[in-house]
Amino acid sequence: MNNLFNAGDSAQILSRLEKLSPDATKQWGKMNVNQMLAHCNASLETAMGITSSERVGIVARLFGILLKPTFFGEKPFPKNSATDQTYIITGNPDFEAEKAKVIKQVKQFAEGGPEKCTTNIHAFFGKLTPTEWATMQWKHFDHHLRQFNA
Repeated sequence: MNNLFNAGDSAQILSRLEKLSPDATKQWGKMNVNQMLAHCNASLETAMGITSSERVGIVARLFGILLKPTFFGEKPFPKNSATDQTYIITGNPDFEAEKAKVIKQVKQFAEGGPEKCTTNIHAFFGKLTPTEWATMQWKHFDHHLRQFNA
């Protein structure tokens, strides 16, 4: 299973990020490429413990328990997946600034390894291991990079 703690996997994500341009066209979804980069930054900041999000209600938590095996399985995230309100980016962030930040943060997360991963509870899935956080982030980046043909 791919994850950002694996040097080859993180290098692949970084290479794909480098190929993004401000005029990248989305294949699905509502975000433009600038918003997607800011969205990925926000998600990675949660995995790094820089930010955290509030736990969802009990019904959503139960749903999270049911979805967790699928979410962390081999299949990529589906197109047009729902986005947590916390990570919806409005406006039009600066492409170059967000791209530089996301590249820096992927490197920090990958190099920090499991010891530097958050111990915070995931809002939807509850307690995650560092490897689960790294897997989720790899799948999340893969999803959005496919969204923009990178």
